[in-house]
Amino acid sequence: MLRITTIMLAATVLHLTGCRDREITAYRAPKDPVSTPPMAQAGMANTNDLPPGHPAIGPDSTPAEPGAMTGSVPTAEGDALVWTAPASWTPKALGSMRKGSYAIAGDGGAAGDLSILAFPGDTGGLFANVNRWRGQVGLGPIEVGQIEANTQNIEANGLKIVLVDVTGTASGVSTTLIGAIVPYNGQTWFFKLLGPAELVAKEKPAFREFLQTIKPR
Repeated sequence: MLRITTIMLAATVLHLTGCRDREITAYRAPKDPVSTPPMAQAGMANTNDLPPGHPAIGPDSTPAEPGAMTGSVPTAEGDALVWTAPASWTPKALGSMRKGSYAIAGDGGAAGDLSILAFPGDTGGLFANVNRWRGQVGLGPIEVGQIEANTQNIEANGLKIVLVDVTGTASGVSTTLIGAIVPYNGQTWFFKLLGPAELVAKEKPAFREFLQTIKPR
């Protein structure tokens, strides 16, 4: 009888130990990782594309919350403006924000990015947007009284266009941004070419010709 009791006790201990091992294994099992695609894929715009005062941007021109750029971001509806891009510009995927997106190749593997975005309203005004673009190439802000000296007004097909051309050092590289701000029908459109200074300098004539093709649909 003692031998049977001992055997039953040992079996019970082994059974309980096995249960605890299974419980511990289940508790430690890792969850499947969640994959978040980078914002640069599919032509997604980053925070540099967004104007001051945009819902996805905080008061200090930083993202209002993590992931704000990957979800639904209010942009201007429809395609109120149309254009004709140079044949040498390669169309890219638009993503969820861009109205137009092109890759521009230069010598030695240099690459420029042409983005077209549109937002409701005045997007914080001309002064704020000029300083935002200056910051993207590593330049400091200008004063309100300097806005005329740092912009150029042109017209195309009845549209009033403000042209901005700035060069600075971003991440240790000489970088140029040439962009056009186009108010139209309660919206503000941004046409921006950003890239290495040498590449953008060669593309400036093509960019200016491109601006002359912009017109209401």
